[in-house]
Amino acid sequence: MNRRLQDWSFTQVGGGEGTKDGEWLKVSQFPTTVHVELLHLKRIPDPFIALHEWDVQWVGESRWAFKTEFSVSAAELAAGNADLVFDGIDTFASVTLNGIKILETSNQFLSHRVPVKSHLVVGQNDLVLNFDSAYFKGRELEKKHGKFNLWNGDSSRLHVRKAQYNYGWDWGPVLMTTGPWKPISLHCYENRISDLDVRAQVSESLEVNLTAKVSFPKQQGYTSFVLRRPDGSIEVSRSKMPTDDGNCEATFRFPSGQLQLWYPVNYGHQPLYTVEVNITDLEGNTLDSQVQKIGLRRVRIVQEKLIDEDGLTFLFEVNNIRMFCGGSNWIPADSFLTNVTAERYRAWLQLMVDGNQNMIRVWGGGIYEADVFYSICDVLVWQDFMFGCGQYPAYQQFLDSVKAEAEQNVRRLRHHPSIVIFAGNNEDYQIAESLNLELDYSDEQSDYLKTNFPARHIYERLLPAVVEELSDTYYHRGSPYSGNGKLTTDQTYGDLHMWRVWHGSQESWHAWDSLAGRFVSEFGMEGFPNIRTVDYWLDAHKSERYPQSRINANHNKADGFERRLACYLVENFKYSYEMESHVYYTQLMQAETLAAAYRTWRRRWAGKGRQYTAGALVWQINDCWPVTSWSIVDYFLRPKPAYFTIARELRKFTVGMARKDKQSFPDELSSAQFTIETILEIWGTNSTLSDKKATLEVTSFDLLSDCWRDKWSEEIVLKANSSTELHTGILPGQPVRTKKSQVPKNIIVSARLIDDSGEVLARYSNWQVPFKFINFPPDTEVKAIVSSDGQSITLSANRPVKGIVLDAAGPDVKWSDQGIDLVPDDPQTVAAVGLDGREVKVRYLGDGTA
Repeated sequence: MNRRLQDWSFTQVGGGEGTKDGEWLKVSQFPTTVHVELLHLKRIPDPFIALHEWDVQWVGESRWAFKTEFSVSAAELAAGNADLVFDGIDTFASVTLNGIKILETSNQFLSHRVPVKSHLVVGQNDLVLNFDSAYFKGRELEKKHGKFNLWNGDSSRLHVRKAQYNYGWDWGPVLMTTGPWKPISLHCYENRISDLDVRAQVSESLEVNLTAKVSFPKQQGYTSFVLRRPDGSIEVSRSKMPTDDGNCEATFRFPSGQLQLWYPVNYGHQPLYTVEVNITDLEGNTLDSQVQKIGLRRVRIVQEKLIDEDGLTFLFEVNNIRMFCGGSNWIPADSFLTNVTAERYRAWLQLMVDGNQNMIRVWGGGIYEADVFYSICDVLVWQDFMFGCGQYPAYQQFLDSVKAEAEQNVRRLRHHPSIVIFAGNNEDYQIAESLNLELDYSDEQSDYLKTNFPARHIYERLLPAVVEELSDTYYHRGSPYSGNGKLTTDQTYGDLHMWRVWHGSQESWHAWDSLAGRFVSEFGMEGFPNIRTVDYWLDAHKSERYPQSRINANHNKADGFERRLACYLVENFKYSYEMESHVYYTQLMQAETLAAAYRTWRRRWAGKGRQYTAGALVWQINDCWPVTSWSIVDYFLRPKPAYFTIARELRKFTVGMARKDKQSFPDELSSAQFTIETILEIWGTNSTLSDKKATLEVTSFDLLSDCWRDKWSEEIVLKANSSTELHTGILPGQPVRTKKSQVPKNIIVSARLIDDSGEVLARYSNWQVPFKFINFPPDTEVKAIVSSDGQSITLSANRPVKGIVLDAAGPDVKWSDQGIDLVPDDPQTVAAVGLDGREVKVRYLGDGTA
């Protein structure tokens, strides 16, 4: 018997702003945390609105208690064992059962199973959880063990095994949650399966060796094993395996082709097999059973030499297929985790699939995500351990807690086929490098615990040992991490966080080709969210509805964001500070920046030996509250234009262009005599496993002239799983310049890849940058024709148009595309689910609003 405990109440210990002394309030849901319940009861203002984040700080610094009363029957108590199972406690709690202390907790990421048979009584039983402030506890631990360095949040967080983003981040609020954030159950049983370890080793020839190990307290009896196909039929079974010593192992071998292999989206299907394990006593009575879904795949991280460039690849290979990984970083989807339902997880992951992404990185400052997240994930998962941006300690109590955390979560996650890498931390090696801590990458033997970077012991000794013992998943020491004795900023080894755009030297986004790495696991650009989201946090404060207002500033946590946004805007655009326009220009800037990165780096996936860049994961896909951040989809699941521009760059087939000015000096002694030619480069990409024949159609327009065009086409072949260089030549219509005073013409080039059937496989328009120098023609006309059913829009224009963003007054519309470039005679149709025939608002660059 296993049942969840319900009917919980909570109180503020000693009374205060939350409850009166001795006042117990019924919870609205369970599991839950204090903020969620106080919000439900309207005892605190919504911290997501205006400046109210700062009105609820007392919640995280108070003591709270949760209690329930549950009945136990004589039959339940007659079982050989009775345990209370706590799936997750946030964070410091003392638990009593019928007045007897049974548990002390100090790690949000741990579950606890406590034998309580001797403490239970037939009838009513009282269970109480008393919570201390994690903030206060962390400060106490910091006083005892020392203050260390970090980026983001209060330094005491480094001592607390709790979701680190709760302390505030450069995209998130300070909201210190507390409470029973996962289910609590009573489990009465005679025997139980304590561990089920199912591993599928797939050989290079794609044969499958399947091993299932079952562990439980020693008892004579039998174990049965069933493997069911994705359709539910039985693939193989084995019954009545003796289990005298509490362990049982079953092994199976399947030839290549007998079992269906798991692939990430766009490379194949995601079939899941079902493992059913049952243990019985000698008479055949079932004692326990477990069911687990598994996927069968071969995964390698390939690091090999390259042609023409130094270093090694860092690429993912699934079932012998090398994949360019285009995707996103994931932070927790809410500041209040118990509000993230299975439906919200599914909606987020569906956005990834719809956006042509095939990898997500679960970032190390959040949580090991809920089971449902991994169960429904059809993309590859890069899984960090929960260490982020800090000089973490490594005293024994801390190490013991981390080890238990790692063991539990590796056991919990290892069977998910989507998880292809475990990484030890987020940016902790960068902290060590920036502070010149004792970090000698050539030293693999020293006792790191005796250095001022003791957490190296965690990342290079403790965690890899746990991963190796309990799983077959690849372990990477951190993100970023180069290995090979190189710094984390090295662009030729390992993975790279490329923050020289936005952070650091704040370089131009047009320089992505020189900022590439072997695998870029973080990069980004800020952009405002949907204007509806801005108005949500502004609430009734209409006087604050301007970009630099106090409330808007509180909903952007990035250091120096005012200067950085202004820098990139002023370098590239003529822009407006009117609220809707400012939202538009930051969104367009973000969309152009991120699309350029994917376009440029995917070009560097040029076939075996030339797979110079093997992945790009944008920071970030999501938000934990309504905020201006680097996300490409806001808290309310409203995609920004960048989401769509990235989706276009990650299609199966793409076309890209770049223009470069080539300056030549006929006299090496003179700087006054020169020529400038503009060179146009065109390439295409193909992520399928077969060569693709297509027609490359290139049309050039003079933005200020409606009577000049240049058009040509060519039959081309896009190489399989690779980029292909298609054309290099002089930009049509652009005269050779001999003086800097000769302003180049605004030539816009449109390239399309067209299938034999006439289908447009890909399109891209290349514009002269920076956009701020462009004088847009006043007679530009954009038509947006609503279909007869009111659920789609056909866009057309008489001149080239940059960055169309669509909207309609009233409820949200689900658009299939945004941030669109148009050229004459190439109309585009955009699905608009929920538009219902409403009038469409069209924004674009140069529309007269700035």
